[in-house]
Amino acid sequence: MMSSRNTASQPHNGNHTDKTMQDDCGKIAVFVDVQNIYYTTRQRYQRQFDYRLFWQRINQQGTVVTALAYAIDRADTQQQKFQSALRHIGFDVKLKPFIQRSDGSAKGDWDVGITIDIIETAPHVDTVILLSGDGDFALLLSHIKNKYQVRTQVYGVPSLTADSLAGVCDRFFPIEEGLLLCSG
Repeated sequence: MMSSRNTASQPHNGNHTDKTMQDDCGKIAVFVDVQNIYYTTRQRYQRQFDYRLFWQRINQQGTVVTALAYAIDRADTQQQKFQSALRHIGFDVKLKPFIQRSDGSAKGDWDVGITIDIIETAPHVDTVILLSGDGDFALLLSHIKNKYQVRTQVYGVPSLTADSLAGVCDRFFPIEEGLLLCSG
């Protein structure tokens, strides 16, 4: 179920004491559900997420030891440029081929791949940051918090992020105007 709440620009405080963005999050692992972020920012704001500004912000919080962006490979020139830009910023980009089914539907989500990578990485970091609004990840974040005592942060579009995901993480950061590229 998607959230319909109007989230303030301050981060959501989960189970831990609220801290500022400049807090030391220690070793950080970042996982980006590129398709989710693209479609939710486009739907809500008709704009794109500013990955460069996001990268600058998280690098002020601690040491990024893993940064993975999961995308679909449509062999499109614009997407290839975007993927190159992500690599230039500092992300490792994982690609999965786009599959068009005979009924016209498409397949190409990375939920299982993201889940495996987070479970394998969580024991080695202090903070896991997930960019997605997909509620399927709520159980995953709950699991890694309990098993590995890792801190969790989620960045998502407030009205399009599942309440279960925003509620389970230690800190929810709404993707709003300050994290979007200027239009035009």
